Amino acid sequence: MDDRGQRTRPARRRGAREVGRVLGIPIFVNASMLLLALLVTVVYGGYAKRDLGLAPPFAYAVGMGFVVCLLGSVLLHELGHALTARRYGIGVRGITLELLGGWTEMDRDAPTPRVDALVSLAGPAVSLVLGGLATGAAVVLPERTVAGQIAFQLAASNVIVAIFNVLPGLPLDGGRALRAGLWALIRDRNRATELAAWAGRGIALLTGCAVLTLYRLHVLTLFGLLFILLVVFTLWQGAGQSMRLARMTRRFPLVDLSTLARPLFAVPSGTSIAEAQRRADAAEPARKGLAVADSSGRVVAVVDGTAAAAVPAERRPWVSVDTVARDVARLPVMRVGLTGEQVVRAVQAHPGAQYVVTSGEDVVGVLHVADLAELLEPRRPARRATAR
Repeated sequence: MDDRGQRTRPARRRGAREVGRVLGIPIFVNASMLLLALLVTVVYGGYAKRDLGLAPPFAYAVGMGFVVCLLGSVLLHELGHALTARRYGIGVRGITLELLGGWTEMDRDAPTPRVDALVSLAGPAVSLVLGGLATGAAVVLPERTVAGQIAFQLAASNVIVAIFNVLPGLPLDGGRALRAGLWALIRDRNRATELAAWAGRGIALLTGCAVLTLYRLHVLTLFGLLFILLVVFTLWQGAGQSMRLARMTRRFPLVDLSTLARPLFAVPSGTSIAEAQRRADAAEPARKGLAVADSSGRVVAVVDGTAAAAVPAERRPWVSVDTVARDVARLPVMRVGLTGEQVVRAVQAHPGAQYVVTSGEDVVGVLHVADLAELLEPRRPARRATAR
């Protein structure tokens, strides 16, 4: 089971529901975790029925009990990250359990390489302790019993999780520890993240080659092969996300709302879409936002460009801009002076296409999320083919 450690950016938990709180930390369970729980229950129940001689209802009940113990181990692993983070003043937004393990969401990055390493390694340390305790229980308990077998399986799973997660490559916990070491060495957290992410992709490739070899040698079953390849794919994707985030973070200082926000061109309420667009096109600058003003000239709404474009051209002279505009009071607001990181966090916390930008009490422009995305992740120019 793969634990992908900590995330420090607000994440949208698709398909996840809060199931409770532990020490004040919200616990979420993703729908994919239910699939894993069902699969493990069936597989372990079949093992209990076949090798331990249990009746089917009791065998699957034992399988469900093993799932609960397994989830408890994953939760304790994540609590290791979360409580260590809180110990160093980093807020924890929640813990999510999903198909391949779990992750802890924090409200900011670790302030120093030392704290980053401690938070990262706290989870594997918890898993290693759990593995040691379960190993002791497996030695003491009689063999070929339900309790003894569950203890043995928990010992194996926790030790494997601990060892696997300390491999030095993002998004694994060991990759975060590697990043912390590189960060301390080169004094550049973003560059350290990229290097640790490349190490993670290397680990994914080596793991993929290894499991394919084991499958060809008939050491792994087809199910085991597919499951580990899913883990490999997840590692590859996670490493790529870490690289992307590091490159974006490096560009945060370029975010300046006073220049990035498009100035507003306001038209009176009741103006047709066609007339409003004609006036806006004739005005300077070229990149601007279209707004609606009341009789006193105060901006009261911002036109949704997508909604305006969806109106057929032949109807635009007869449709008012008010019908495709959103009230300023209903749009997310950002103030001039926010840092790049604060802007990105605001966008992630309140996803949308447009944001009103203010200076004091005045509306000074509109931020299009597409403009922000283009600044943080500029598109690479396409290579032009040249005929010879």
